[in-house]
Amino acid sequence: MDAHPLKLKVQSIVAETPVIRSVVFGVEGGAVTEWQAGAHIRVLLPGGGDRPYSLMALPDLPEGAVALGVLREETSTGGSQFMHALQVGDVVSATAPVNNFGLHEGAAPALLFAGGIGVTPILSMAAVLKAQGTWFRLHYAGRMPGLLAFLPQLQAICSDGLAVHYDSDASRLDIAAALGEAPADAHVYVCGPAGMIDAVKAAALARGIPAGRIHFELFNAGPASSPNQPFEVEVKSTGQVITVATDQSIIEALEAAGLDVLYDCRRGDCGICQCGVIAGVPDHRDVILSDDEKASNKVMQICVSRAKSDRLVLDL
Repeated sequence: MDAHPLKLKVQSIVAETPVIRSVVFGVEGGAVTEWQAGAHIRVLLPGGGDRPYSLMALPDLPEGAVALGVLREETSTGGSQFMHALQVGDVVSATAPVNNFGLHEGAAPALLFAGGIGVTPILSMAAVLKAQGTWFRLHYAGRMPGLLAFLPQLQAICSDGLAVHYDSDASRLDIAAALGEAPADAHVYVCGPAGMIDAVKAAALARGIPAGRIHFELFNAGPASSPNQPFEVEVKSTGQVITVATDQSIIEALEAAGLDVLYDCRRGDCGICQCGVIAGVPDHRDVILSDDEKASNKVMQICVSRAKSDRLVLDL
């Protein structure tokens, strides 16, 4: 079965900032199932592997088209370079939409936080909330003016529900103040760099907001806590020992050894690949486990995390 059944043809490209493009695709093959705000597709890269991009509900998007926002990353491993080299008429392959970051059901208010390119799923959420007539506020943060994409579209969607913040001036985001101005029953959504996600999560929990009302998606993985080193993984159920190379994830090494592994995001933010640790010390690089869970060394996300010890024994 084709893991990338969609064939998408570039219809238009707009430079939203010096490093961010919006790319609109028409569907040439396959069918894009109806998707909800927060969904993403994974675009197949020429050298193998794929890269996730959130779908955007841009105003005036042609019927049947899909739009992605793409940041050209300084430390790109090939994905953003490929996407920024696309031209009108080029065709790419992609997965069907998947959503691990959906809006809550019902009419409860929503407080949205976006950092940098993390605005792409948040923009779609704002559009849905506006159409529903649900109370929401969107706080959009960046380093300095000129670096935030999709501001005209957001202003059209949000009007006075949008607050823009820059680290370089007095408008700097005050997370505690933003939380304090939201209704007590609001759901909190945040997408952006790992540091921003951690700060919003911590502030929301400190305010007494239940974890079930705090929703997040990591758009860019944070820097590794230490340089990659090879290590071994022992599969407890069979005793099989597999070496994980410096350029492999645990999941990639397990699959190369013929094991069938359950996972989705491969960014450490969905929790689907969580695995029990029987022995060894993980090098946690996810954003989903709490500090206590990480300190326990009893569970880990095997899509991004590695090992501080020479071997991990996993409950597989």
